[in-house]
Amino acid sequence: MASASIKAATTKSILKPSITLKGHEDEIWSMSYFPDGQRMISGSNDKTAWQWDLKAGKEIEEVRSNWEGRVNAVAVSRNGQWVATGGGDDDRVELQACEVETGIVKTFKGHSDHINSIDISTDNTLLASGSCDKTARIWNLDTGKLVAGPFKTIGRMGTVRFSPDSKKLAVKLDWGTCLEIWDVQSQKLDVRVGKPGHSHAVSLSPIFWTNKNKTVITAFEFTTDSESMKLPDIDDASSGPKMIYEFDASTLETVGASFEGHKRVTGLALSFDHTLLASASRDDAIKLWAFESRQLLASFDIKNIYQLVLSPHSRQLAYTTYNDDIY
Repeated sequence: MASASIKAATTKSILKPSITLKGHEDEIWSMSYFPDGQRMISGSNDKTAWQWDLKAGKEIEEVRSNWEGRVNAVAVSRNGQWVATGGGDDDRVELQACEVETGIVKTFKGHSDHINSIDISTDNTLLASGSCDKTARIWNLDTGKLVAGPFKTIGRMGTVRFSPDSKKLAVKLDWGTCLEIWDVQSQKLDVRVGKPGHSHAVSLSPIFWTNKNKTVITAFEFTTDSESMKLPDIDDASSGPKMIYEFDASTLETVGASFEGHKRVTGLALSFDHTLLASASRDDAIKLWAFESRQLLASFDIKNIYQLVLSPHSRQLAYTTYNDDIY
């Protein structure tokens, strides 16, 4: 199904951080910039969500959020009005949104297992959540009520993402081996590719919509029936999605060349203008690509790289490693 791929260069450079944010006491699962690019929120396995003043290089302590379970997902609305967090643990589900101006916190109840991923619609009105209970749900941020779902899938949720017009919801399941597109209004499955893996972990690298709602891009692993039954080793750097594909959102056929050169993709970021793609991998590398041409622009040596995110104007690249810091 996949077409020819672009092979990565073998030479690497050193990426020197302009600032290091320290304070979390366990792995950082998710990060999101505020629209002004001057602040950031991070969610961690240490059961906290921190907000950061990037100019000062320190935490904004008065808005720290302490949880009963781990914080797997964070999101900031495009207008900066809402900050959402999701997570939990084996017997607890936590999903909240805070209105920044008033400090009012809304709690969303309905999932029966912890949250792995959240997304806020482009028009700042809807919150999507993906859970290990094998469902995705869509909530109204103003009222706190469920407006669509549950979208019942065939595996545990790894990632959810609204289309720019909020009419479709893309979800990636399990170990990055199954991708689905749902129609939000009809609440019916449009198309699916792949099969859910049988794993004790999920691929949290995100999905991005491109090209006016027509395509999506994500790290993905095409598997055979026998391969989908294998239990991936989360400590194996080569276990999990190795390739990044662009898919036609109506058919989930691959579009153009894939991005090749990683052992296992852990992080992905696409610039707002869809010109620059950044990827992170367990092979200790961050790669920067020209999205349209698939040309590899740069490759950087980063030990133990995990997640990454681009700032709203693509002037900064923030990343986390397994040592609990943000660079």
